[in-house]
Amino acid sequence: MTKLAYVFPGQGSQEVGMLQDDADAVATIFSEASEALGYDLWALVASGPEEQLNQTEFTQPALLTASVALYRLALQRGAPIPDIVAGHSLGEYSALVAAGVLEFADAVKLVQKRGQFMQTAVPVGEGGMAAVLGLSDAEVIDVCKAASDAATGDIVQAANFNAPGQVVIAGKNAALERAIEGCKEAGARRAMALAVSAPFHSQLMEPAAEEMKSALAEVTFKKPAIQLMQNVDATVHDDPEAIRANLVSQMSGAVLWTATVENMKAIGVERMVECGPGKVLSGLAKRIDKSIVGVNIDSGESIGTAIESLNGN
Repeated sequence: MTKLAYVFPGQGSQEVGMLQDDADAVATIFSEASEALGYDLWALVASGPEEQLNQTEFTQPALLTASVALYRLALQRGAPIPDIVAGHSLGEYSALVAAGVLEFADAVKLVQKRGQFMQTAVPVGEGGMAAVLGLSDAEVIDVCKAASDAATGDIVQAANFNAPGQVVIAGKNAALERAIEGCKEAGARRAMALAVSAPFHSQLMEPAAEEMKSALAEVTFKKPAIQLMQNVDATVHDDPEAIRANLVSQMSGAVLWTATVENMKAIGVERMVECGPGKVLSGLAKRIDKSIVGVNIDSGESIGTAIESLNGN
């Protein structure tokens, strides 16, 4: 039996003005988010300033709310319910809401804290991330090991396995620079620093993971109503406590997105809906497995086209 997956994007897909044409349709959920957060989230999304929207503690609630809003809107307009859900990093929280594991208000407050914890774990300017194109996962891992100095804590490591030949690395600045040069010397097509303010999904995030553990302990987790695959181990989980523990591990562990898509395919997924701003995950899916049919729901207008595609029209 073939399965339908919905996947939710992570940080980097945000932009000022997203969902502007759907203001009325998404007003209720943005009001719910604003009430939970204590500030007007829609005003920030609609008008900026861009610098604030791009700060992690604001980006994460904005993307979660936009993604869940589009998901709910799609189902209201007749889109099929997914058989399985997953999300890339932050996007996993959107998947948790879609699967009924977390209440939306709890999720939006959690990701605000998640953003704050991640940003304060490593002072601004001390660490970052870089994209590496054209090397195998093993080659990138080897370069990162060679560029790290565990004795001093000057480390760099693979943080996102996004697609074959596309890996993001994260670490302290000096080690990151050594790894970028090392990847170029190893034959990378490109190795370039990214415009992010901290080394997410590396062991440098362990202080943030400890804080997140406490925050997650205060929230109710339910058994998923829809299959949920988590990206820290690319495995389906249905035990609420295991899901909670994996969210802690996800803070300092690599995002196994290639394996997530491959494992979805292995259990029967042939169609995949990227639900949320941007089209990053659709592009990655094509690179991971061209046989998966992908569609986007990134605005209210796109829902009709997506439904037609999913129904084979």
